[in-house]
Amino acid sequence: MASSEETSSLFPIFILTIMALPLVPYTIIRFCRAVSKKTKTIHCQCAVCSRSGKYRKSIFKRISNFSTCSNLTLVLLWIIMGFLVYYIKHISRESQPFEPFGILGLESGASDSEIKKAYRRLSIQYHPDKNPDPEAHKYFVEFISKAYQALTDPISRENFEKYGHPDGRQGMQMGIALPSFLLNIDGASGGILLLGIVGVCILLPLMMAVIYLSRSSKYTGNYVMHQTLSTYYYFMKPSLAPSKVMDVFIKAAEYMEIPVRRSDGEPLQKLFMLVRSELNLDLKNIRQEQAKFWKQHPSLVKTELLIQAQLTRESADLPSTLHGDFKRMLEMAPRLLEELMKMAVIPRNHQGHGWLRPAIGVVELSQSIIQAVPLSARKAAGGSSEGIAPFMQLPHFSEAIVKKIARKKVRSFQELQDMTEVERAELLTQAAGFSPAEVQDVEVVLEMMPSITIEITCETEGEEGIQEGDIVTMQAWVTLKRKNGLIGALPHAPYFPFHKEENFWLLLADPVSNDVWMSQKVSFMDEAAAITAASKAIQETKEGSGATVKEISAAVREAVEKVKNGSRLVMGKFQAPAEGNYNLTSFCLCDSWIGCDKKTNLKVKVLKRSRAGSRGAVAEEGPAVEDGIEEEEEDEEEGYDDYESEYSEDEEDGQDTKKKGVVANGVAPEKSSGSSSEEGSGSEEE
Repeated sequence: MASSEETSSLFPIFILTIMALPLVPYTIIRFCRAVSKKTKTIHCQCAVCSRSGKYRKSIFKRISNFSTCSNLTLVLLWIIMGFLVYYIKHISRESQPFEPFGILGLESGASDSEIKKAYRRLSIQYHPDKNPDPEAHKYFVEFISKAYQALTDPISRENFEKYGHPDGRQGMQMGIALPSFLLNIDGASGGILLLGIVGVCILLPLMMAVIYLSRSSKYTGNYVMHQTLSTYYYFMKPSLAPSKVMDVFIKAAEYMEIPVRRSDGEPLQKLFMLVRSELNLDLKNIRQEQAKFWKQHPSLVKTELLIQAQLTRESADLPSTLHGDFKRMLEMAPRLLEELMKMAVIPRNHQGHGWLRPAIGVVELSQSIIQAVPLSARKAAGGSSEGIAPFMQLPHFSEAIVKKIARKKVRSFQELQDMTEVERAELLTQAAGFSPAEVQDVEVVLEMMPSITIEITCETEGEEGIQEGDIVTMQAWVTLKRKNGLIGALPHAPYFPFHKEENFWLLLADPVSNDVWMSQKVSFMDEAAAITAASKAIQETKEGSGATVKEISAAVREAVEKVKNGSRLVMGKFQAPAEGNYNLTSFCLCDSWIGCDKKTNLKVKVLKRSRAGSRGAVAEEGPAVEDGIEEEEEDEEEGYDDYESEYSEDEEDGQDTKKKGVVANGVAPEKSSGSSSEEGSGSEEE
């Protein structure tokens, strides 16, 4: 074994090697990604968004973007590696191999007389009697004297010339790359080694496990408390109107933890007076309604008032402490709304259906919070079934501006979009008094708004038609287009202080029975993930149908091209219900933009199950089954009955339609209520 002094010098080299193996390739990958990353601007370029400062690239913003945890860790590791390289280089100079001829300044094979002359010359220079410097004394004793002794002794010189060492042939040496104080396991060093082993191997993993378990027991994977999910699940009702979704949303456990200070009382009172008209209070009994409102839990009162401050754009005058709570509330809002949406569409009955009405309400609340538009703006007014809410998300627009352009026969948002750019500029300049810069801002936002189209089919794989009890496969291609050519983009949201990506929810639902048959979240931001998912789904579908390798390859290439052109594939399965005709509707709802949602009607005909239970035998013996699926799109959006939702439909007409469909299929009429029995308290998210 090598001595501890020799082996301890290997410890820095060992650490350097272990660090370099993952660090060097990881740094190269990060650098290549940074160089190849496209610098395409995907956020809104209007003046209002620029003034908001959300996308401003100041020096502080650049530093904060760089100073992420991963980047700082990477820099720190490279600094440690640089220090180790310097330290290893320094100790390598000190631990050079013993070279007696070189020490005496002679060439190999020098004679005895030359060795003595060199020794005398160096003695005059380094001998303690001649040179009082301690370093000179150390060098003379450890190197010069040792070299002279090794070369003047015949045996030592012969060994050195043959084997490179004065002591002769040296055996192979092995050592442990650990510091010397850890190898001397006695006294304090042994205790340090023991503590290190216990700390690294036992305590550190135990602490990490405790932290992970304590956090995972409190939060879901989306960083939402389990208590919040339980609350949302309990208070979610099938008949929950969109205007009442707010009452469920504010009950999140995260919001209940926001502190309510005594100093918040006066600012909240002022805020209450500003947003009182949005709180759905009965004006006939306003005093009783106000007293009832303030008797709620203080956290509920504070949260609702802060959300109304966002919807009415009254947050500018909030004090600093309340403004901090306001931003914290908005930061958590998107993921809480996403979980609330999942609680609305989660299977609630034996058929595995969720609820449509509250799901639409959640999306509309999300749109209003992101765009800072009051829920009352969704009331049908001025001949427009969608209200003034879509107009309010445009820059420089207000309720007064909407009234001015309504006098010019532009009463709906679709009419404004259908106008040419010149006609729109003329309208906004003359009727609304906009400057050319303000008109340009409106055009920028209109070019950012997405346009959605849906191609959806439902079929039983490998069979003709759909029979009751079949596992039906839904395949939908959702395509997004923008006038500016972007696919994935950040919405125009100057009043929402955080980055928010667009998300879409595809719902296959029966509006009459309020049932959601299928739901899935769709994102257009990650093209690579969408290509992978679409390729895998198409390949599995084609392989299941017995397609050839060439056909599968062509189908996959076509799917990849569709994804690159702005389409996303959504696939799902559900069990076919009882025999009958079903008028379903596919909803593609955006959680960020108002007025960009899309509805597509889908008629599904479910046939009676054959007696033999074999689809193949029935297809051969019986007559050919017609395809029970028809598709048609609705370009016109349904109006409001009240201001609750643009998707609200007349209940009586819906019931008459269902009765006619049921009778036509020869099935006894069934009562269709919007509620479904809740089965158990536990649930799984789709």
